[in-house]
Amino acid sequence: MQKRLTVLILSMILVVTMFSGCAKEKATENVDDSTKSNQTNKTEETQKDITLKVAVWDNSSTEIGNDLAAKFTEKYPNIKVEYIDIASTEYTNKLSIMLNGGSDLDVFYIKDADTTLSMYKKGQLHDLSSYIEENKIDLAKYNGLAENFQFDNGTYGLPYRTDYYILYYNKDVFDAASEPYPSNDMTWDQYVEVAARITSGEGANKVFGALTHTWNACVQNWAVQEGKNTIVSDDYTFMKPYYERALKMQNEDKSAMDYATLKTSNIHYSGPFLNGQVGMMPMGTWFMNTLILKKAQGETDINWGVATLPHDSSIEAGYTVGATTPIAMNADGKNKDAAWKFIEFVTNEQAAAYISTQGVLPSILTDEALGNVSNAEGMPEGVAEALAVKNIELDRPIAAHVLEVNKILGEEHGLIMFGESTIDEGLEKIKERVSEIIND
Repeated sequence: MQKRLTVLILSMILVVTMFSGCAKEKATENVDDSTKSNQTNKTEETQKDITLKVAVWDNSSTEIGNDLAAKFTEKYPNIKVEYIDIASTEYTNKLSIMLNGGSDLDVFYIKDADTTLSMYKKGQLHDLSSYIEENKIDLAKYNGLAENFQFDNGTYGLPYRTDYYILYYNKDVFDAASEPYPSNDMTWDQYVEVAARITSGEGANKVFGALTHTWNACVQNWAVQEGKNTIVSDDYTFMKPYYERALKMQNEDKSAMDYATLKTSNIHYSGPFLNGQVGMMPMGTWFMNTLILKKAQGETDINWGVATLPHDSSIEAGYTVGATTPIAMNADGKNKDAAWKFIEFVTNEQAAAYISTQGVLPSILTDEALGNVSNAEGMPEGVAEALAVKNIELDRPIAAHVLEVNKILGEEHGLIMFGESTIDEGLEKIKERVSEIIND
């Protein structure tokens, strides 16, 4: 009996062991099948061919866009870039129509950065914050530009390229006056003093120490350079010291060409500078390419140099004013992960180094990018140091009514510079007119 019981128990153990083994084997097969299935799905998703639709203007006029697209696809073989190329004069309007109509765009460059706010309010921009955080993108590398596209704790665009104001000067004018060339740490008060010292001659042979171009930006921009104020304000008295300097140079020192002559004769800023009639001129970085081209074509023999834009004594050197071209993701886009890859690619350090070789200033001013710009044929010495700014304030902030406000500023600016309004009268009139728009 005991023997039979032992045999029975052994038989039961054997059966349980067999079932256990089969169950374990079956479970393992299920896990393996599930893992293989997940890996297959992930591989298919990674390798899925995607075509990104990217809106841009005048892409056919330069190789930069196509080169970047090719480099991007080389890095991400399954993602192709299809540019929707629009003429620059029609771009902002057509982009608005496309987005309002539910376009299948994935990514778009924003030509007029001050329209970003209205796009955000319409819900057309996708928040990039999670991507920025996940990829540990340091926004500080954009020199204060990225913060302009932050709304309600989100980031809705990244800067791609930039232009900003620097100081151009004629070395021969300084040499003739035995005056040292402008440094990268010149204040606006020093600028006024130097302009007076290098002014010489009379009549048609007069060489002016400086040129204040007729744009209202060429006085008002310096008032927002510090970052405490913008051109959209409820009080414009902060602009008064800059008008006092500009009018002193024009009316008292006679060191700057007067506004009336420049305006009524429709004189472009490039003319007097290229002709050697001007010692110094604050102007945008875009003018460097003009100078190089004109010299290469034999249209001028000017011996030019550049320095960082002068600054108030209240702030350190390296603060300037300019503009940027942001790139954004369509909130209704279907390929958001791929779209982020493209945005990150064209706004990173490697892209900055590349576009700088093409004569374009990137939003990230790395040493390599600045070196590429300064090494371009025809550039004077010291360009890299002059361009190495610390902060770029937007001349037109990302704010409501900015276009209307800028129009008012331009109109009243002309009256102040013509002498038809005093500085106080003009600034008070600006305040009244802007208040009517903002509070309407």
